[in-house]
Amino acid sequence: MSTKTQTLDREAVAAYLRGRLPGFDSDFEVVKFETGQSNPTFMLKTKAGNYVLRRKPPGVLLKSAHAVDREFRVQKALAGTDVPVAKMHLLCEDDDILGSSFYVMDHVEGRNITDPRMKDLDAQARAGVMDEMNRVLSSLHQVDVEAIGLADYGPPGNYFERQLARWTKQYRASETEAIPEMNELIQALEKAMPKDDGQRGLVHGDYRIDNMIFASQGTDCRAVLDWELSTIGHPYADLAGVIMQWQMPPGAEGRGLAGVDRTALGLPSDQAFIESYCKRRGLTGIDDFGFYLSFSFFRMGGILQGVLKRALDGNASNPERAVKLGGFVSLFARSGLDALGK
Repeated sequence: MSTKTQTLDREAVAAYLRGRLPGFDSDFEVVKFETGQSNPTFMLKTKAGNYVLRRKPPGVLLKSAHAVDREFRVQKALAGTDVPVAKMHLLCEDDDILGSSFYVMDHVEGRNITDPRMKDLDAQARAGVMDEMNRVLSSLHQVDVEAIGLADYGPPGNYFERQLARWTKQYRASETEAIPEMNELIQALEKAMPKDDGQRGLVHGDYRIDNMIFASQGTDCRAVLDWELSTIGHPYADLAGVIMQWQMPPGAEGRGLAGVDRTALGLPSDQAFIESYCKRRGLTGIDDFGFYLSFSFFRMGGILQGVLKRALDGNASNPERAVKLGGFVSLFARSGLDALGK
């Protein structure tokens, strides 16, 4: 395990931020967040307020992965839109400071929901949180990327063709053993690729309830976090990602809603969530949704394989959890095959 992933050089942080941000001319506290498998994330507690520092992990990394510069850029661009984000402060791309690139943003106070069952809330509040999640997602997909300076944030062309090729390459680069279901899923997705319908906009890439901060009281979203996988692409990728997560088992590991009586809890069905999203975007419906859902399972399997590879290489942010997550790759592949069959 790399101790560099688990800690920050306080003196280096202080020297760089002193004079650039208030609060670093005196003592401050550093606390590592347990979440954030990809990019190690730290709370910086100062007398002037709290900040968050998010950095690339040290060591040899997959090409184009851990793009903290892109995270910084997209959140800075979204300031003032209907998509809530934290305030960005500084981006440092000089690896000599901490050993890898990093950025600093405001710490957003609020509630982070890791279990979509939301056991501590009543049915009305649960419905409100889910509706807010739906509203923010549709708002994201209606952002004018040219107006906020992100027209060049992703390449042109068929997003799903590009993403399938990219994640297949990433998966192969981090493969630790042959997983027949993943190989079968890759081939099946290539054959089932739908025609490009021309939709193109900003996508988050990992839109889930646990990547959001909600108000401590009420159901308003205060910030969407973890923009590492964001790009210009097809909006259905984000929507399918939400539905994919809900197919997982409930609890700390799956963080899903499989087998849950959603009606009793005030939670929307998959179809109701999709219909609300379509209504907000003025869509009549979505064809080939099974493909988009299947692709989401495939990509998440590829992400988890990368997490496992980093753990084995000693570069994981939370090594024990990383190894555990890596064991889910075949499960995601089987789920992807099932979704495509439907």
